Amino acid sequence: MKNMNRGIITALGAIGIAQGLKVLTHKKLTGKWDWKQAFTTGGMPSSHSAGVAALASYVAANKGTRHTETAVAVVFGTIVMYDAQGIRRHTGEIAQLVNDLEDSFVAISGDFPSFEYVQREVELKELLGHQPVEVLGGAILGVFLGLLSAKIENKEREVEKISPTMD
Repeated sequence: MKNMNRGIITALGAIGIAQGLKVLTHKKLTGKWDWKQAFTTGGMPSSHSAGVAALASYVAANKGTRHTETAVAVVFGTIVMYDAQGIRRHTGEIAQLVNDLEDSFVAISGDFPSFEYVQREVELKELLGHQPVEVLGGAILGVFLGLLSAKIENKEREVEKISPTMD
């Protein structure tokens, strides 16, 4: 990983791991395997939170908590996590209400032949955001992975100092 940006690899890796874990948490909750969970929004753990927390903790471990890059990563991460559990979750709740309202219109239209209502073919997506515990789960996973990545990188640097390679 010498020529790669380890911060990007760490954050994207955390997102991928969190998405994969959604399959396992879905299985634990429902008793059914659903591989589509790896490609959905919402659910446990939040991959948004895992990615930004991994990046912020990786940067903090390498640059220090007082560095500007750490501040940028933490503020960016806070905004993303707030959005994931706040605005996006409320949007999902509104979508659920709209879908329920449409179901009611369909039921009513059957009782009133003069009432013409054409049902949409596709319902609005309801699972858009996260519950606070899902955001927390993603953040904990991300911090762990970010610190682990920084530790691995520091070990690689130590080994390189001891036995420099010829490039």
